Amino acid sequence: MPLSPLPHVRGLLLAAGSGRRMGLPKALLRPAEGGRTLAERAVGVLLEGGCDGVTVVVGAASDEVTAAVRASFPEEDVVDVVRCADWSEGMGASLRAGLTAMRPHAHVQAVLVSLVDLPDLPAGAVHRVGRSGVGASSVEVSGVGVSGVAVGAGCLSRAAYGGVPGHPTLIGRDHWAGVVAGARGDRGARDYLAVHDHVVVECGDLATGRDVDSPAGARRAGLDASG
Repeated sequence: MPLSPLPHVRGLLLAAGSGRRMGLPKALLRPAEGGRTLAERAVGVLLEGGCDGVTVVVGAASDEVTAAVRASFPEEDVVDVVRCADWSEGMGASLRAGLTAMRPHAHVQAVLVSLVDLPDLPAGAVHRVGRSGVGASSVEVSGVGVSGVAVGAGCLSRAAYGGVPGHPTLIGRDHWAGVVAGARGDRGARDYLAVHDHVVVECGDLATGRDVDSPAGARRAGLDASG
């Protein structure tokens, strides 16, 4: 069941990598006992955490990842897919593609950026980081179940796990241009966050925040990395 809504906050899932060390795109990993891919799980977690829709950035195996996402989330107005042509450059290219695609959507005031390879990320961490942006250069919104909630275009927050920075990261619209300008290689928004004040949201009581980066790591997380 979804947590309370995060109006005008859209999830942005980076799922474009080839999983070079894994041997297959991590977006397509499934639990060893079967079930949804990591891409499907990650979209579900963002929606359950309160996001007002999700945009998925795909690259490697884009047709397969898109098909998996569509199998669970066919409504394109809720979950849409953006193809990143230069995905092989790294996470920075995916982040640029996602934020650039978001710009025409004037109702979106902030994005919650998450990665596809976080198998223990819970909806509670998504919601906690999302709520941290309330009141940051905000606009008031109203509607069924969301009256009086303030969504901040100036917000900038990131999760931490035992003090170690991680995801999701909340990026308000006011910061998008700066993040896009600096997102290069596999660093994503890291350089931008290093020189801009932001809120650190401790989530170590909810999850480890660790990604899966190898077949051995996938097996420890209960995932099938056989392809």
